[in-house]
Amino acid sequence: MRGADTRVVLGLHRSRHERRLLTGALDLGVTALDTSTNYLGFRSHRILARTAGDLLPKFTVSTKVGYFPGPDGGEHCLDPVRLRAAVEQAAEDLGREPDLLFLHNPEHSLREGAPHDRDVLAQACTALDDAAAKGLCAAWGVASWNPAPLLNLIDPTAPRPSILMVRAGLLVGARTLDAADALIKAWDLGDAVWGMSPFGGSTSAPVWARIDPRVFLRDSSRLSRVQAAFRAAYHLPRVGSVAVGADEPAHLGELVGALTGEVEERTIQEYRRLLRDRLQGQPA
Repeated sequence: MRGADTRVVLGLHRSRHERRLLTGALDLGVTALDTSTNYLGFRSHRILARTAGDLLPKFTVSTKVGYFPGPDGGEHCLDPVRLRAAVEQAAEDLGREPDLLFLHNPEHSLREGAPHDRDVLAQACTALDDAAAKGLCAAWGVASWNPAPLLNLIDPTAPRPSILMVRAGLLVGARTLDAADALIKAWDLGDAVWGMSPFGGSTSAPVWARIDPRVFLRDSSRLSRVQAAFRAAYHLPRVGSVAVGADEPAHLGELVGALTGEVEERTIQEYRRLLRDRLQGQPA
């Protein structure tokens, strides 16, 4: 097996839960695996344990809590008692304690600036912090699809996450990028940040045929458009790792190969300025 590189995390949101994909990831040196309690119809943990339980110790495994089975398929809840129960269930279903546990999209149940919601977020963070202290996970973090509502809800006296996961890449808007930067600063996370959904859902979306992300690279001739888009995602916003789905080891290998590309930081900054200018120019 090649040397491990934790900058690429195999995300299972859209990936098949197949043993060959996990063995292919290990062969590529991808040893970080990210899933969630609600993936695959709330069956991700059990299927992973059944199909690849012997492989899981070779990965650092992250998962998420916050969504629960409901009458309409799923519901979101930040109740500390339900979160603690979900953490315990995740460890049982996986057959091991996760290395990292994310509070999943807390903004789904919160309103920006609501005084009560500040307490709700603080209690949810305390629940995950307690879970880590009890050995139910090695560390905990927050995964947020839309971090903007969280900015005014941070209680400086509450436990802080050790990692933040946010959307990353060329399809992320200016508001989300700026909110992510502000949240990273507020929680003093430095480079302990992961990106997700670097292609906005699919590399076959029409947008990727219309733009050439290689303009963000210093040497644009070595990598494909998909590779360049993936490499640029590490700078939009600045993240240390990116969770990405893949159904084929070959595709995952292409993304690992993208890490050799060097991003032109000045182009990234100019792009972000253009995003902000466009946002400010839009009618209210």
